[in-house]
Amino acid sequence: MIALSCCVPGCHAPVAVGDGSPPVPLCAGHVTLVTEFVAEHAGVEDALPGPCPVCGSRVGVRYPSRAVCVTCEWRYGDVPDGELAPPRVDVVYYLRMRDDFGDRIKIGTTANPRQRLAAIPHQDLLGFERGDRTLERRRHARFAATRYPGTEWFRVTPELLAHVDAVASGVTDPWELHARWTSEALALRT
Repeated sequence: MIALSCCVPGCHAPVAVGDGSPPVPLCAGHVTLVTEFVAEHAGVEDALPGPCPVCGSRVGVRYPSRAVCVTCEWRYGDVPDGELAPPRVDVVYYLRMRDDFGDRIKIGTTANPRQRLAAIPHQDLLGFERGDRTLERRRHARFAATRYPGTEWFRVTPELLAHVDAVASGVTDPWELHARWTSEALALRT
C-alpha cells in the first residue's frame, strides 16, 4: 500500500485513503480550506429560513453575506414593495394536447400563465418563451401551414417540435424559468 501525502507544494501531511477520501490528494487542513473557499465564493445549496417572497421556493444558495433563492435568484431577506402591483412578464406558451382531434400544440401568450393555463385543457406544458403578442404573431406566421383554422392550435410537425425543443432546451421546469423572469423584473423595478 502506498502512503499518500498532500499535493500542495511544501505540505507533506498524510492524506486519508478510503471511501471518503477526496479525489485530489489533500490533507484534512487543505480540504477544510477548499470547503470554506467554495462556501464563500460558490455558495452552498441549503433550505431557506422561510419561503421565497417572490416564487415560494424553499431552497436557496447560502453565502456568508446572504442567501438567494435557487429558483428565481431573489435575495432572501429583501422584501418586494407590497404597494406595487406584481411586474408584468409576458410569455408565449406552448401546450400539447392529445385527444380525439389529434396531437396538437397551442401557441398562445399571456401575462398571467397560471391563470391562463388553468383555463385551457391540455396534457403538457412544453415551454415558455419570453415575449408578447408580437412574438406570438411571428410564431403563428412561421407555423401557419399547420394551423387549425380559427384557432391557436397547430398540428405537430418535426419543425414545430424542433422549435419547441429549442425553446425548452436547458430548462427542466418552465415554471422556474417564469419565476426567474418575474424576479428579474421585480429586481429591476425596485
